[in-house]
Amino acid sequence: MNNVRKLRDKQPENEKITINLGYVDLGRIDLLVQEGFYSNRSDLIRTAIRNQLESHMEVVSKSLERHTMELGLRDYSVADLEALRDAGEMLHVKVVGLARIAPDVTADLALQTIGSITVLGALQASADVKKALADRIK
Repeated sequence: MNNVRKLRDKQPENEKITINLGYVDLGRIDLLVQEGFYSNRSDLIRTAIRNQLESHMEVVSKSLERHTMELGLRDYSVADLEALRDAGEMLHVKVVGLARIAPDVTADLALQTIGSITVLGALQASADVKKALADRIK
């Protein structure tokens, strides 16, 4: 009987980034947090980024259309890739956001069905699949 279970089966829904700020900007952020405008530094930075992205929404939409990219979360399962293989088709992944290749997809199946991967954001796939597709990931 095995009573051990994983606590972190779920993948994180965000990506951590690091930025460098000048002391004056950092001080102004801390002041706004202290005054209660934001709950913490990260809250202000996330809000500022969202506002900036919103102000460029038209440009982003046109670029997505021009590059025929999908926006958001895109999952690729074994069944999806097997259907492509059986139809003799190759997949060209173009995602702005998060692209996930199911953990049970083998490196062999990925090589047979994925011609290229372009992800602006994050790609989640097994280490074997990433290694097999390394020359196809842009």
